[in-house]
Amino acid sequence: MADNGTDMDFEGPILELRRKIEELESFAESTEMDLRGQIEQLRQRCRELQREVVAKLTPWQRVQLARHPARPVFSDYLVQVFDDPLELHGDQAFGDDAAIYTGFAKFRGRSVLVVGHRKGKNTKERIACNFGSAQPEGYRKALLKMKLAEKFRLPILTFIDTPGAYPGVGAEERGQAHAIARNILEMSRLRTPIVCLVIGEGGSGGALGIGVGDRVLMLENAYYSVISPEGCSSILWKTAEQAPRAAAILKLTAQDLHGFGIVDQIVPEPLGGAHQAPGEACRNAADAIAEHLDQIVGTADERLLEQRYEKVRRIGVFLEGGAASAAASSNGAGRAVAPGATTR
Repeated sequence: MADNGTDMDFEGPILELRRKIEELESFAESTEMDLRGQIEQLRQRCRELQREVVAKLTPWQRVQLARHPARPVFSDYLVQVFDDPLELHGDQAFGDDAAIYTGFAKFRGRSVLVVGHRKGKNTKERIACNFGSAQPEGYRKALLKMKLAEKFRLPILTFIDTPGAYPGVGAEERGQAHAIARNILEMSRLRTPIVCLVIGEGGSGGALGIGVGDRVLMLENAYYSVISPEGCSSILWKTAEQAPRAAAILKLTAQDLHGFGIVDQIVPEPLGGAHQAPGEACRNAADAIAEHLDQIVGTADERLLEQRYEKVRRIGVFLEGGAASAAASSNGAGRAVAPGATTR
C-alpha cells in the first residue's frame, strides 16, 4: 500500500513493513551486500499481512477504501477498458451534466453504450463534475442515450460511483426525484442487455438512476446503500461520529449485498484495494463485464425483460416468522431462507 499521504489507519503495519523493505534494499545497493533472501522474506510477510488486514476489514473500512482519493474512477476505466470512445452530450431540455458521462465505445470488439458517474481526478475536475453528484439533466441525458442504444440494439454498460444525487434546490425544482424514478422505470424495460458495475460509492437514488440492469456487479471494496453511514448516524444518533456503527448496520458491503442476491458477482480487487494497482482493477472489471455480457447477449427480448423485472422485484424481500413454504426455500435470488420463515 503506497504511502501517498492518503493511507488509512489500518494500513499502518503494512506501510511500516514496506519502509523496512525499502531501507534494506537501499542498504544492499549502497554496500553491495547480497540481502535478497532477507528482502524476499519481508516481502512474503508483507503479502501475508495484507491478506490478514483485508480479511478483517470492517464495513466502515471498506467505505473508506471506496472513497480512497487514489482509487481508480470512471475516467480510468474509460481509458483502460474501452476503445474509440465517442462522448454524447445534453438532455435536450436544460443542459449537459458533467457528473454523468454517456458515449459509444468499443468493448473487446463489440459496440456498446457506456454510462458512468464522473468524479474527477483532481480538484478542478471534481468541482466541474460536482464530485459525482448528478443533477436531473444528467439522468435525463443518460436515459436519452440509453434509448438510442436500444434503437441500435447496443448493450449498455453503466459504472456507478456517486455519494448520491445532488440534493440542491435547483435540482429539486428541475425534477430530481422524477428523473431518477423515470430512469428506474425505463431501464427496467429497455430491450437491450444492461450490465451495471459499482466501482466505488453506490449512493442511494443517485446510484439507482443508472443502476437497473440484467446483471449488477460490484467491486470488492465498493459499497451500495440507501444512505451514507454519516447520514444514517446523524439521523439515528444525532451525530456523524457513529458512522462506523451505522456502516455495519446498513449491510452495505459487496459481501452483504451478494448474500442478499442484489449483486450478481463480487469483482476482486488487487491486494490492499483498487488504488494499489489501478490497471489490475480495470482488467478484473473488464473480465467480469465480458463474462456476464456474453451470457445475456442474444437472449430473447421477452425473456430478458422478464428476468430483469423479477430481479428488480426481489430487491427488498425480507424474512419473517411463520410457516415455511417449499417455494420460499430458495427465494429465487440465491439467498438462503431459514426453515420456518416466510418471505414478503
